[in-house]
Amino acid sequence: MRMRWSVVGVPAVLLLATAAGVWATLALSLWWLFAAVSFGALAGVAVYDVVQPRHSVLRNYPLSGHLRYLLEAIRPEMQQYFVERDYDGRPFDRDTRTVVYEQAKGIHEETSFGTELDLMQPGSEYVDHAMIPRTPDAEQPRVRVGGPDCTQPYDMAVLNVSAMSFGSLSANAIRAMNAGAAAGGFAQDTGEGGLTPYHLEGGGDLIWEIGSGYFSVRTPDGDFDPEQFRDKVAHPHVKCAELKLSQGAKPRLGGVLPAAKVTAEIARFREVPQGEKCISPPAHRVFHTPRELVLFMARMRELADGKPVGFKLCVGRRREFLAICKAMVAEGVTPDFIVVDGSEGGTGAAPLEFQDGVGQPLSDGLMTVHNALVGTGLRERIRIGAGGKVATGMDIVKRLAQGADYTNSARAMMMAAGCIQARMCHTNHCPVGVATQDPRRARALDVAEKTERVRRYQHNTVAQAQQIVAAMGLDGLSELRPRHLLRRVDQDTVRTYADLFDWLEPGELLAEPPKDWAADWSAATPDSFSTVDR
Repeated sequence: MRMRWSVVGVPAVLLLATAAGVWATLALSLWWLFAAVSFGALAGVAVYDVVQPRHSVLRNYPLSGHLRYLLEAIRPEMQQYFVERDYDGRPFDRDTRTVVYEQAKGIHEETSFGTELDLMQPGSEYVDHAMIPRTPDAEQPRVRVGGPDCTQPYDMAVLNVSAMSFGSLSANAIRAMNAGAAAGGFAQDTGEGGLTPYHLEGGGDLIWEIGSGYFSVRTPDGDFDPEQFRDKVAHPHVKCAELKLSQGAKPRLGGVLPAAKVTAEIARFREVPQGEKCISPPAHRVFHTPRELVLFMARMRELADGKPVGFKLCVGRRREFLAICKAMVAEGVTPDFIVVDGSEGGTGAAPLEFQDGVGQPLSDGLMTVHNALVGTGLRERIRIGAGGKVATGMDIVKRLAQGADYTNSARAMMMAAGCIQARMCHTNHCPVGVATQDPRRARALDVAEKTERVRRYQHNTVAQAQQIVAAMGLDGLSELRPRHLLRRVDQDTVRTYADLFDWLEPGELLAEPPKDWAADWSAATPDSFSTVDR
């Protein structure tokens, strides 16, 4: 009711006040003309706010929403710049939100007076440039996803829309991201909330994620339905299928959709009760051991008629992932891709303790997965995606240098679609229509306008990454290696990632595991996730 008053009531009341002022001017006194003109001007602004497509806040909050933009315009004098910190507590050199908004709006990000980041501070990371830089590629690079058992490989973009479900996001947000992906030639991950018509209508390529709740491929008792999967994965827009094992912001917890957001439509798509909190089980029914997981990957690929299949996880115990690698080696079966999510990744609903204290950060998890696959001789068969606060071109460069083949972004894509980080996702009261199931709030998000912003953000961010590697003297993103990423250890010492961390040689774990890996490798077994030392 409050939202209806904001959107409809304010312009209506102002128009009535204007009409009353005109009547009073004609019937009583010319002094009322001032009131009529004032109310008329305000009514005109309010009506324009409601119908204009660019600013979602104004569409939901006509007139009063201008206060936000006023404070934003004078923000340097009113408050300190927003500073996000990564898992080591190091401040980013720039406001991440500002970078995303600039890329989405197509604003040139050149600024005066140089960097605000002190690269002499321990923990700072950067890349060095070449005396003779290269010319960036005009086209975005693609990454071929599809191992030897895949008959329909997919050429993945280096930056894609990370997993976000319909339910967590509004239908308009899903539409904008999907249409943006179609226009820009990148992919959208559906999230575990199911494959819905809103994912399909824009024509964008889809990575269909299936969680432990098996939404949209669910039997009446909550198990995985292979026939539903076979029918739906055959859709031409579905390019890959992904099994979600865990999510960075809430590892070892199932997905959570608050009761306020479980509408009749959501309940129908997910096949769950309306108006009740929707919680996915923490573990899958379709496998209980590493070997069963690997064999289920093979079954998924067969049901998908050879399309690429993979799984997503936030890395926990290294020996558990090594157990999966041992199962792959034993069965001769591998997924086509693995997406590594970092504990610093975002979510619409999760316990604060899980967000802050559980799971490995993306850098650690990414290097663990990359090295484990190299050490078992499987790296060439499997592509690695990286998600978890990927927002800028430099983020892409860092993740590829750490071992990824491509990246996924959730939070930044939400910002490109209009998110202002009001942190009200779990309340269903998102002020800009991105993370809500309230149709009156969701209307604030103009699909056509935000489609172009999503497309532009992805294009400009990848272009920025390409410019960085060209400045480094490299021919393309595929040439990035650990030696290209530098970290200041202390005031007097700078080391590359190649020097700071151990990097395994192909097949090294199978031949003679190095000392730092030997205990975990010995404890890992393909027939159990449990280990002798928990």
